[in-house]
Amino acid sequence: MKKIKVCILRSAGTNCDKETAAAFKIAGAEPELLHINSLVSRKRVLGDFHILALPGGFSYGDDIASGKIFANELRFKLADSLRQFIAEGKLIIGICNGFQILVKSGLLPGSKDLKQDTSLIINDSGKFEARWVYLKPGGKCVWTKGLKKAIYLPVAHGEGKFVTQDRSVLNRLKKNRQVVFQYCDAEGRLCAYPGNPNGSIENIAGITDQTGRILGLMPHPERHIYAAAHPRKWGLRFNREGDGLQIFRNGVEYVKENL
Repeated sequence: MKKIKVCILRSAGTNCDKETAAAFKIAGAEPELLHINSLVSRKRVLGDFHILALPGGFSYGDDIASGKIFANELRFKLADSLRQFIAEGKLIIGICNGFQILVKSGLLPGSKDLKQDTSLIINDSGKFEARWVYLKPGGKCVWTKGLKKAIYLPVAHGEGKFVTQDRSVLNRLKKNRQVVFQYCDAEGRLCAYPGNPNGSIENIAGITDQTGRILGLMPHPERHIYAAAHPRKWGLRFNREGDGLQIFRNGVEYVKENL
């Protein structure tokens, strides 16, 4: 059986790496936690992996802005490796701080020169938001195949408001079907705060690149792998998977079938 190798890339301040590795392992992959310095020093090679995962946390203490220092390391130290990785048809996922890193490095929404034209900024509430939210899947992305009309995941962030440089960037995302998650209610209807925990434009909670192979999202699918992870919804707790597991399964299955 083919071994699906996943690089869980971490740095100082990353704190969701082990949960993300566990999610991929349950989904059938072989994850490895790797410090970014291992790639920068070329002790390890990104090309040895099929999937790159950027987990949540507070990389480098979120100095300057959330994910910005880690994003600069990707842009200025690993750009060629990342371009090759993407050209080979491989997958990338960024969760919470990982999503912030992807947009601030220019890997999302995606451009050849890694230009940043979207961002994730301070929540409209002006405070850290931690709760469970519903997400409406859509768009075109290999990671979202077969998801329900509204999935349930936790959020935990202070800078999660998705914004675009201008209206033309937003229109391009919508035209290319790159908006893949929106905050909604239990019926899949878009809603305001607190359902939209940060004030993101058009309730955007996650986007992909034009290939559909790079996913960034603010909520944490790795925290809802088992139904029992939910602290209050007792009806969800028995003999059921959590809503997050299918996302990781989709990535693993894509690699099995296409790489």
